[in-house]
Amino acid sequence: MKAVQLVGHGGLEQLVYREIPTPAPARGEVLIDVHACGMNNTDVWVREGAYGTETDAAEVSTWRRGRSTLEFPRIQGTDTVGVIAAVGDGVPAERVGERVMVDFSIYNRPEGDESLADIDYIGHGRDGGYAEYATVPAENAYEITSDISDAELATFCCAYLTAEQMLDRARLASGENILVTGASGGVGSAIVQLARVRGAIPYAVTSAGKEDALREIGAEGVILRDTDDLVAATERVVDGPVDVVADLVAGPMFNDLLRILRPEGRYTTAGAIGGPVVDLDLRTMYLKQLELHGSSQGTRTAFRRLVRYIESGEIKPLLDRAFRLSEFHEAQRTFMAKTYVGKLVVVPDRHWETVGADHAS
Repeated sequence: MKAVQLVGHGGLEQLVYREIPTPAPARGEVLIDVHACGMNNTDVWVREGAYGTETDAAEVSTWRRGRSTLEFPRIQGTDTVGVIAAVGDGVPAERVGERVMVDFSIYNRPEGDESLADIDYIGHGRDGGYAEYATVPAENAYEITSDISDAELATFCCAYLTAEQMLDRARLASGENILVTGASGGVGSAIVQLARVRGAIPYAVTSAGKEDALREIGAEGVILRDTDDLVAATERVVDGPVDVVADLVAGPMFNDLLRILRPEGRYTTAGAIGGPVVDLDLRTMYLKQLELHGSSQGTRTAFRRLVRYIESGEIKPLLDRAFRLSEFHEAQRTFMAKTYVGKLVVVPDRHWETVGADHAS
């Protein structure tokens, strides 16, 4: 089969499109004929080794601190959508032919244990979906009944699960105001939609030119990220206090975001594309009685909730465009430029005419 393998930390040259053996499903696994796979920031940060360590923020390190499960070569790709082509021992043969979306999380905990302390993910701890075929545990492959296309379905998994877990951590409730940074990206645009599902009121922080797109998916108002005074601009736009900040940018705006929060407000983050090392005035945090939540991925419960939202049509895919798997370098360059709203996906060349062509740029 054809696949894109990450062969080491570094630049795009570390991503190699090549022919490798097709995997066989082990006991309890299924083999998926991959139709589409969504792109995420984690792919880039893992390639670059940009996660640092607790003692050296600049040290080359992969996503899982302490005990890395990343081995080279590795096939990345979390947002896998396709059809079950074969099953391993212990999996009903009737599952062959199911259209599935993969829960990418490797929980390392039994069903019913919602702790994410030991979590890993498909595309890091084992091979993922940037390939023509992928094997995953059978319980991670969820049959989906929806009319949306495979490329559109591949926009949901990582971004929306991350977003839903952030909102769970912050306990976002109906009627509350939430400010979302990085709102035009995959996770940010997911938070805007998922906040509306909860009956909350989302406000978006983004760059110029993306305002209308964010209002169309549910943003009550938009604040431009490069404004001279983020706090004042937010006060002009938001009707009432800000109960929750969902931050994917951090960097220089971090302290302003804490200033924006009401007393006893909640801050939740799952990314730091504007800079992971920030200035924190602890007095702002303790005098305002703030809560700060770190979040990554999500629970089985959150994923199953996400599946229900998709099948009921409560959330909509936000697919900017699709790329052939053989064009992966171009796809990742486009992804890193951040000039789009929503998600990018890659489609194996063998499925391009039926899956990807209608979503090409």
